[in-house]
Amino acid sequence: MTLDMTSNQTRRVKLLLKFASILVAAAGIILGLLTLASAAGIWLGAWDFRRGFDLLRMANDYGDVIAWTCLAITVVIVFAARLWNTGNALRLGTLAATGTLIAGIAYAIPESCRPPEGVNYQPIHDISTDLVSPPEFVAILPLRAAAPNTVVYGGTDNMTPERLAELTREAYPDLVPRTYPEPIAPVFTRAVAAVSELGWELVAADQSAGRIEATATTFWFRFKDDIVITFAETTGQTLVNARSVSRVGVGDVGANALRLRKFFALL
Repeated sequence: MTLDMTSNQTRRVKLLLKFASILVAAAGIILGLLTLASAAGIWLGAWDFRRGFDLLRMANDYGDVIAWTCLAITVVIVFAARLWNTGNALRLGTLAATGTLIAGIAYAIPESCRPPEGVNYQPIHDISTDLVSPPEFVAILPLRAAAPNTVVYGGTDNMTPERLAELTREAYPDLVPRTYPEPIAPVFTRAVAAVSELGWELVAADQSAGRIEATATTFWFRFKDDIVITFAETTGQTLVNARSVSRVGVGDVGANALRLRKFFALL
């Protein structure tokens, strides 16, 4: 169904719908740029992760409202363009839909960084499979010279080794020392391959010392977390322990534990 209008009325409706579609596209692009800037600034060294978090939080706070509003306006634009037979429904609808899609993606990115509903992660960032004698870093220590977080197990504020071990045991009971019915050599080789497959930067791999050290960098905010893996052979078996420690932040939202799980799954 279409409505008959004078040429002046048609012109006014066209301008109104064109303005609305441009507004929707602009809103989506601005939200998208805000989300992108939160990480781009960190990659380019323009600001640190704190400013990046602020920008991403801003995008997330308003993203859902903007995305749903853009979608509603897009539907109205297409319906109105067809109703008044303005002849540009497809073009206006495509422009508005593009803005809506960008807004949706811009909202989904920060939303995906949230922990799952109902999951409360412990405020810890140092995860080890050995809670009595955690593997120690050697080669990576110079790389962490300026890092806010220490590599001393349980050495952060308001934390002790005993408390950290207790919280780790409660949160990640599956992360325990692993034993493999093989000599060190083949297990060590597989471990080096796993480090490569996971995309970690290999810092040191010394089979004679039974130690691998590596650094993992998160994609969005470029956080660097360090990993040390140790190997000990006993009666034809190889005991493997691993530890993953964030350089910054109090909690890690389960990132270090997930990293160790992926490593052992490949191993």
